[in-house]
Order: sequence, then C-alpha cells, then structure tokens
Amino acid sequence: MKLFLVLVFVAVGAAAPQNPQDVQILRYDIDNTGLEAYSYAVELSDGTKQEEQGQLKNQGTENESISVQGQYSWVGPDGVVYTVSYIADENGFQPRIEQGPGGSIPSGVIASFLG
Repeated sequence: MKLFLVLVFVAVGAAAPQNPQDVQILRYDIDNTGLEAYSYAVELSDGTKQEEQGQLKNQGTENESISVQGQYSWVGPDGVVYTVSYIADENGFQPRIEQGPGGSIPSGVIASFLG
C-alpha cells in the first residue's frame, strides 16, 4: 500500500507542469492624491505592464467627470508584445492597439475592436 501511495504521488508530480513560471512583481507605484488625481504603475516578471493616470475635471460643477489615460501590455503566447493605450473621458473609451513585429492579430480584427 505504501508503495502504491508513493507511485501515485510520483505520477501526480510528473503530471504537473514542468518549470512553472512564478510571476513576481517588479514594480508597483501608486500615487493617490485624493479625489482630484491618481496614478499607478505595475510591472510583472512575465512582461506584463500597466500604467494609468486619472484626473478630476470640472470639479464641483454639473459637468464633473474623470479623465483617465493609460496603457497595458503583455507578451502573448507567440512571444509578441501587445499593447493597448487608451483614453477614457467624456468622449468614451478610446483604445489604440499595437502589436510588436510578428503580431498575429489581423488588422481587420483590431479595427473591429476599435469600432
């Protein structure tokens, strides 16, 4: 019975992904100045990055809103870096999608995401 349990654990261990990647936080910056503005940046060891800044516009008025701009990127399974830069304000969410050399998203698909 003990030998059977040992073999089961060995089989489970062998079936587990080999060399799993442990993603580490390389950078984490945050600046929250209160209700008027904020910014943050995160960078991970797998190549994922995100940055964003937001600012309150027309504070105290009927037209008060927040304006946000930022970007995020990641390394796809094909090894290509994909980046989405955006602005979000009173005109809605306005993304711009970029892909590094060898990117596999057809331009027509990107255009359909952008509206």
